[in-house]
Amino acid sequence: MALFILAVIVFVIADILLRFTLKKMKEKKLREEREAALAVSLRLDFSREAKSLKRAEVQNPRARILCVDDEAVILDSFRKILVLDGYSVDTVETGSEALGLIQQHHYDFLFTDLKMPGMSGEEVAKAVKHLRPDIDVIIITGYATVQSAVETMKHGAMDYVQKPFTESELIDLVKKFLFRRQERISNELKPRVHVSHVTEMASFPTAEFAIPGGAFISEGHCWLTMESDGSVKIGIDDFAKKLLGRINDIEYPNLGMAVNAAQPLFSVRVGHRMIPFQAPISGRVTKINKYLGEHLDALDITPYGKNWICVVDAENLDAELPKLKIGKTAVSFFQTEIDHFIESVGQPHEGGNGSDGSETHDSLHAGQMGNLEDREWNLIVSKFFKR
Repeated sequence: MALFILAVIVFVIADILLRFTLKKMKEKKLREEREAALAVSLRLDFSREAKSLKRAEVQNPRARILCVDDEAVILDSFRKILVLDGYSVDTVETGSEALGLIQQHHYDFLFTDLKMPGMSGEEVAKAVKHLRPDIDVIIITGYATVQSAVETMKHGAMDYVQKPFTESELIDLVKKFLFRRQERISNELKPRVHVSHVTEMASFPTAEFAIPGGAFISEGHCWLTMESDGSVKIGIDDFAKKLLGRINDIEYPNLGMAVNAAQPLFSVRVGHRMIPFQAPISGRVTKINKYLGEHLDALDITPYGKNWICVVDAENLDAELPKLKIGKTAVSFFQTEIDHFIESVGQPHEGGNGSDGSETHDSLHAGQMGNLEDREWNLIVSKFFKR
């Protein structure tokens, strides 16, 4: 027995050492590839795109960055530090060159020095947010102009980097900026709707809506699929799930319960509030998905497929089926609901183009309903789910 335990310990240690060695070898290979990319970039001529452009690209970059500064030493530092850490980096020396490049290429970030001859960093930031609002702007500033950098953030800049900076400081800051960007993008629900197989649902970006091919959608935002025995699986659709955010509990119907279409079938709890879902069809409840109740986080991957809530033995399907949406009709319904939701919860905020000089929200956010006051919550529930 002791020998067996010793053998297991030796095996575990050997496995850990092997994994560590392979990890280090992979990191070394990646660094060598990035060093080679950096060296090659210095020999290439990109002046046809911008006179001072220097470009260093790596495979599968963490992000694509454009940096503009009139100090070559700053640009060299940015390029070396960030390329070796896995970013693709373009650098130019003037704001006008930077604006030309953002209209030709897709960047995640633009870093701009605040004090430059010709076009200032503030002017660059304003222009970028006007031309390409999807690009996050970071201000490069010295100690004496930190306050000016903060002021520039009012024009849409995400944050600032103070120079001089160390290699580790820059790497940590850019990682923080990248996390903030990814978090924001993942929470912005663009009004795009896909129809596809259930097995592909998890591959869609969280910023998009999905409907399974062959599934019906009710006006109260349940989905339905017909089983071979005539029963119907029912769950909540992607519109409801994304706007509700994290679901904390499900109140299932009783087995054997008879229900008519448009009567309450089940409820879900978000925080301290419950939201009822209406039965899309009439019939008798024959199954409930107890597994889902124990694994609610599965809904964060997809509300469809095996994540149904209950099964109903339909009694009046021929008459009720025409009221449901499927295929292009379901997509059109989702798109209309998205527009109506934005209109219903849109509130002005500073810095936009509303009638009073403000801007209204034009996107949806994951879990947005959870941020509503009780009165607004009740209005949305009544308007979109109690049908």
